[in-house]
Amino acid sequence: MSYREAIQYLYDLRWFGTKLGLENTLRLAELAGLPQRRLRFLHVAGTNGKGSTCAMLESIYRAAGLRVGLFTSPHLVSFSERIQVNRHPISEDKVVRLIGQLQPWIKAFPADAHPTFFEAVTIMALLYFAEQECDLVIWEAGLGGRLDATNIVTPLASVITNIQLDHEKWLGTTLPEIAREKAGIIKPGVPVLTATEVPDALAVIAEAARQAQAPLMVVTRNDTQRPPLAEIRLPLLGDHQRMNAALAVATVRGVMGLIPVSDDALRAGLQTVTWAGRLQIVKRPSGQIVLLDGAHNPAGAETLRAAVERYFPGTQPALIIGLLQDKDRESMCRILAPRAAGIYVAPIDSERTATADSVAELCRHHNPAAAVSVCTSLADALRRAERCPFLIVAGSLHFLGEAMELLHVSPGPGHSERALNEWNAARTPEALRA
Repeated sequence: MSYREAIQYLYDLRWFGTKLGLENTLRLAELAGLPQRRLRFLHVAGTNGKGSTCAMLESIYRAAGLRVGLFTSPHLVSFSERIQVNRHPISEDKVVRLIGQLQPWIKAFPADAHPTFFEAVTIMALLYFAEQECDLVIWEAGLGGRLDATNIVTPLASVITNIQLDHEKWLGTTLPEIAREKAGIIKPGVPVLTATEVPDALAVIAEAARQAQAPLMVVTRNDTQRPPLAEIRLPLLGDHQRMNAALAVATVRGVMGLIPVSDDALRAGLQTVTWAGRLQIVKRPSGQIVLLDGAHNPAGAETLRAAVERYFPGTQPALIIGLLQDKDRESMCRILAPRAAGIYVAPIDSERTATADSVAELCRHHNPAAAVSVCTSLADALRRAERCPFLIVAGSLHFLGEAMELLHVSPGPGHSERALNEWNAARTPEALRA
């Protein structure tokens, strides 16, 4: 099997959607020899900030001398971004070998219970991290938490970044409903840490922790003013990243008895953390400044708007925006469009894209003074906006990955692997009964 054939095999698994439930993943793990039992985890769920918090935790523990696995999703450009050890993405030959291992196990499943892409990749990651003898794995939940494939592990700590509206079709239409799904990662007796600020959502998490007899620590904005954060300038822009950092620090301290980390390693990890596509500044040869941000829901858009006001006061940037059909497009345009001097709307290279015309109509409604251009593609939008001195690209992580390739920020593998991020969740009978 070649690497292209291996990626095609993963691509074909997308047709089985995203089934919310643990039965398939547990069975696959058993066939794989239960690799999760040879590993230690920090399990991270939440609406926004999961990836950044995971990156901070990984950086801290790597600075402490540990061999650290990092499992995140979605990827921006290359599938290998999802599975890393000490921030080295999994190699193509190892992807091929692991898929070869998985194939006979997957064939053992009946057609009506076929494993999905994410279930298969979850087991791939567990096998790889076990083979690599990782001291610790930073383990990001995919969709929700309670019925997410990642929830087959028992971690050293369960981390919930925050609760906002996103994926309402699958997780619930209210913050307490979404909190219930995220709180599903809480395990009996395992410490829980959260930066959730919404009282109704926090109450759900607290009750889940109480029932599991799991110690709960709530991180607040006051924690961002305490050492070591009080003296550290983070490489990642945005006040929200200080909250993510405070949560990471609290998590490290919460499991200090199991994994000691020195103050020097804690500081070094925070001061050297990198995480692409989150308020990432790119300076093009022409002098144009491009701000790339993965804002893809209203809370993310608010964070982006606040960051622009703080770091680029008085500017009127141009905006390239592309949105997915299953997102809150009205709120996204209401938040982002008014600050833009000019708006370029492009479709996302995704079967879930909203039409550029529909997004443009919303942008015109929320900023009648701006010139709004409908573009045929992101490449077309970048060409049209090339003379704008300050440009923001936002709306979807799918969109961002394409922008990073077009801007030569992150060269792709020679063929697009962004389509692997597509999914079509389908609730299982287990989920419907719950």
